[in-house]
Amino acid sequence: MIQGSLAPLRLPAYRAWIIGRATNAFGNSIAPIALAFAVLDISGSASDLGLVIGARTLVNVLFLLFGGALADRVPKNVLMVGASLAAFASQAAVAALVLTHTATIPLLMLLSGVNGMVAALSMPASSAIIPQIIPGEIRQQANALGRLCLNGAMILGAPIGGVLVAAVGPGWGIGVDAATFLLAALCFALIKLPPEPVREPSERTGIVHDLRTGWSEFRSRTWLWAVVASFCVLNASLIGGMFVLGPVIADHTIGRQAWGFVLAAETAGMIVGALIAIRLRVRRLLFLGVACTIFMALPVFVLGVYPHLALMAAAGFVTGVAVEQFAVGWETTMQEHVPGDKLARVYSYDMVGSYLAIPIGQVSVGPLADHIGLRPTLIGLSGLMVLAVAGMLASRDVRHLAHELPKADQPTVTESVP
Repeated sequence: MIQGSLAPLRLPAYRAWIIGRATNAFGNSIAPIALAFAVLDISGSASDLGLVIGARTLVNVLFLLFGGALADRVPKNVLMVGASLAAFASQAAVAALVLTHTATIPLLMLLSGVNGMVAALSMPASSAIIPQIIPGEIRQQANALGRLCLNGAMILGAPIGGVLVAAVGPGWGIGVDAATFLLAALCFALIKLPPEPVREPSERTGIVHDLRTGWSEFRSRTWLWAVVASFCVLNASLIGGMFVLGPVIADHTIGRQAWGFVLAAETAGMIVGALIAIRLRVRRLLFLGVACTIFMALPVFVLGVYPHLALMAAAGFVTGVAVEQFAVGWETTMQEHVPGDKLARVYSYDMVGSYLAIPIGQVSVGPLADHIGLRPTLIGLSGLMVLAVAGMLASRDVRHLAHELPKADQPTVTESVP
């Protein structure tokens, strides 16, 4: 069983992918903490923090569809390398501004938008590349291992981010994030993909046609758009509550360093959840994952009711375990039920739909909390999240979509690139 669980690591392309993604995850777990407190040091305003974070997410959403169409046209590994280098440049500029005390809210919004754009170009490619480097019978293990390594990197990054911010300031944390993008680009450059069939001139289509094809694939699957629509609410509520209001509460209660440990506790739960997901064998994999998302509301609720370090860490850990079942189940279901040549475009519609309301949540949650108070806002957000989960479970397709269980006698995976 151990050999089967670790089989994807025998593939060189997968190893390069997973190291690059884990490197990015390490830096990206530091960046939100560092950026949040950099903004608070400039203005002390939750509304300004929402504007900076929201600028990145808004631009990211606007460019995601283009990123998905581009990823189905050009080699995905090449796109990932270019995007990582551009992200390195943008984050290095942010770090320089913060360290030299020349950063302003408009400048941070601009550079956050640039970072969101380059992320949009790489995100669909990074997810859709898996079927090109991993055989179908070990894809669930590959997704779970990927999540395990990403979360392992994040559990290291979050407390380190808290320590860096508390000890030497947020600028150095953002600088570390910039360096990780450069290292990730080197890893992605090592990925070798099998040659793709060359399109004949008569088969070549425009971006608009490609986007329409991706939309047709997306809307034809009820289980897909039902989950994406609900995650529009879930993500907006979670990000607004935890990453906009959370640092504000932490500044007045448990402290900046402790806030990093709260985020790390959730990531620790994700590691345990990924270990469970590697061995999980259920026919209704999507249903199980969706049902587990009810726990996403737990840390937001606890933050609003009683923001105590131990209780917050426990809520985050439980949430991490549960949500990881959804993450692995969702990735595996997408890769199993969507054609590979359209997968990046469908991923882009998934990401756009899931993230669409996040900028609204990020920008509006600060003024809302100023008007009605932090506690009522957080409790209200947790209630919205519960309703969103109920909406997903109301779909018959979500409840009954079948997952093809791997055969007991899996073929041996060699070390050659597929």
